[in-house]
Formats: sequence, C-alpha cells, structure tokens
Amino acid sequence: MTIPLVVGVDGSESSLEAVDWAAQEAARHEVPLRLLHATAGHHEASDVIGAALERAGKGAPSVPLSSVVLHEDAAGALVDAGRNAFALVLGSRGLGGLAGMLLGSVGLAVAAHADCPVVVVRGGVEHRGSRFGDIVVGVEDGEGSGTAVRFAFREAQVRHCRLVARHAWSPPIESPGAPGQSGFALQALRRPPAQVLADALRDPAARYPDVRVSDEVVEGPARRALLDAASGADLLVVGARRRRGHIGLQLGLVNHAVLHHAPCPVAVVPQI
Repeated sequence: MTIPLVVGVDGSESSLEAVDWAAQEAARHEVPLRLLHATAGHHEASDVIGAALERAGKGAPSVPLSSVVLHEDAAGALVDAGRNAFALVLGSRGLGGLAGMLLGSVGLAVAAHADCPVVVVRGGVEHRGSRFGDIVVGVEDGEGSGTAVRFAFREAQVRHCRLVARHAWSPPIESPGAPGQSGFALQALRRPPAQVLADALRDPAARYPDVRVSDEVVEGPARRALLDAASGADLLVVGARRRRGHIGLQLGLVNHAVLHHAPCPVAVVPQI
C-alpha cells in the first residue's frame, strides 16, 4: 500500500490552508491523504475532521482520503505518524497562536523530530499555489542538504517548474588575504563555493534531467539569501542534520529563520 501524505488539522484557518496545500500535493504525487487530529477533548473532533475532509475533497476529488482522531499530544502524534508517511504537512500556527509570523511550538517540535519531510504551509494564497513557478533549495557545504536537494528536484519534476539552488557563503574570517583580494579568492583557500553547489547538484540533476536548474552562489548570511529567494517561490526546501548523541534533528539558526519568517511554504527535509 502506498504510504500517505499526512496533514495535521486542529480547526484553525491555518490548518485548513495546510489541508488545501496537502490535497494538491497528494494529487501531484498520486498518494493518499490522511487527516490527523490530535486532541485532549472529545466533543469537537468530529466537526474538525468533517470540515477538513470536506475541504480536501473539494480541493482534490481524485485523492483517496482517510482520517484519524487521537487523544494525545499533537506533536507526539504527528511525529509517530511521520514514521510511515510520505511527508507531514502543518499550518504555520494553530488555535491560540500568534497572529504574526511566528511558528508555534507544535510545528517546531515536529520539524525537529520527524523522520520524514515536514512542510509548514506559510504565506498568502499567491505563495501557497503555483503562481511563481520556482522552487528554492538551500545548499550547504557537507552532507546536510543532500536529501533536501533530491526532495527539491522531485518536487520540481512533478510541478514542471524551475529549481533555484542557492548556496550562501562568507569569506573565512581567519584568512584575511592580501589587500584588495576578492571574497571569492578568499573562499578559494578552502572549497570554492561554486564547487560546493556543483557537487550537490550533479547526481540529482542526472536523475531528473528534465528539471530546469538555476544555480546561484551568494555571498552573505544563508538565512537572508534564502528568505530573499523565497519571496518569488512556491516552496522553500532546507535540510536538517541528525544531532549526534540526541534524538531528533539539528534545527539551526537558518532553519529557525525560514520556519518563522519565510513568505512561502517551507519543507524541512531530514538527512538520511
């Protein structure tokens, strides 16, 4: 049986927006959609699930739907569901959440502990659809973004859109170089940033030859480079490393920044 895409619902408008996004995503990948509602109460569960099922059915009538209500902690229930899920999809804030830009504690906990990709559906309607035709993926030096790059290629393939692969870097502080030496020359003392990007893209590009790729090397903080690129994107993809000696993932400053402030949906993809 095909594993489902799982979306968390809690009755908030944000979670219904996540249902809309998840229904379209399930249709693209031809996977079933499962709606999960975790609650400590009993009386409102049927109404919450009923409204979400109706919304999903209208958005993607061909997608097989199922639902489950669990009377337990929401973050724990979602992380457990993610052990056998295509991906987990969440709204950017739940009931009682801030009306601003901050992601709630459930979203952060799920993004930090899930074994599968976690998509936090952020932004206005123009970013939650396919208006821009771009997916952005952040590429870092090392192995932390390998699975994220493959995920981003697959998304670009099914959406028939362009993939923008962006690698941000800063000159080595301990190697000032000669007066007037450019930042690129300084970075060349280590691993050239263009090489970092080329190495990360080589294998997935061969696997998905039809995907149009724009590779971009940007000097400056990674969080700013990714947030700037996300302003014209339908989806922003970032990777997350496993933490040595700890359960869960390492959600660093960059991941926290994009999860709280990105203008479009964000996919956090754990390193395999």
